[in-house]
Amino acid sequence: MNIRDLEYLAALAEYKHFRRAADACHVSQPTLSGQIRKLEDELGITLLERTSRKVLFTQSGLILVEQAKKVLREVKLLKEMASNQGKEMTGPLHLGVIPTVGPYLLPYIMPALKEAFPDLELYLYEAQTSHLLDQLESGRLDCAILATVPETEPFIEVPIFNERMLLAVSEQHPWAKEKSIKMHALQGHEVLMLDDGHCLRDQALGYCFTAGARENSHFQATSLETLRNMIAANAGMTLMPELAMLNEGTRAGVKYIPCTDPEPKRTIALVYRPGSPLRSRYERVANAVGDAVKAILHTEGD
Repeated sequence: MNIRDLEYLAALAEYKHFRRAADACHVSQPTLSGQIRKLEDELGITLLERTSRKVLFTQSGLILVEQAKKVLREVKLLKEMASNQGKEMTGPLHLGVIPTVGPYLLPYIMPALKEAFPDLELYLYEAQTSHLLDQLESGRLDCAILATVPETEPFIEVPIFNERMLLAVSEQHPWAKEKSIKMHALQGHEVLMLDDGHCLRDQALGYCFTAGARENSHFQATSLETLRNMIAANAGMTLMPELAMLNEGTRAGVKYIPCTDPEPKRTIALVYRPGSPLRSRYERVANAVGDAVKAILHTEGD
């Protein structure tokens, strides 16, 4: 048994699919499958039920998976400690980012990070919050930039900035010329939302439901760009995060209106594992991101 075998096992538990697990481990499917069989032979136990088309772990397999994750976390910690013996801002940094932040934030912060930390090797990964937190927990990621939710509380959260959500309507909508909208004006109206899995969905719905609005049950978008196109077609309204509408104006016929009473916001933070010896590294990255964002956001990071 070696560390690589445990990585194969953890990947298989995460993806529940041999090919996707093999891709994540950068090996062929036969290689991963063969190593799992060798691990079973070495341990003298059956890890998987192979009579099903799905990847199902036996009880013994599930117990071993949890232990493998613990070992991999300790290995990750050991590597971080070794890395910390050298220069603080050198070497690889595996950074996750959610889809409702990544495309809009990265163009602003990447030049700043490269300038501030030229010896830092950044590896970027985009995924929804739940997947990023799983990868963070397993040690596949060093840290992640996402919107804070209850699921991020077990991690160290370094707030970077508060991001407003503006009401997006078609420029043909009766409200398109309004300078601002009180949230209670949404009462009785339908709003378009992202599909399940996006933390922005739950945060936006919370504000809309409180205001008395209801979700359009006939449509859920997979991305903010799909939402934007639906709004441009005058198919409804939604709450759009501020970064996603910077420099947009009324492009494609969409008007963005500030909301008040209350002003919808979400907190964007950098999160990392408790106990990491690279805390200073992550917080320096968070500060650099915050400095870059303050110059472009209306809220100036408040």
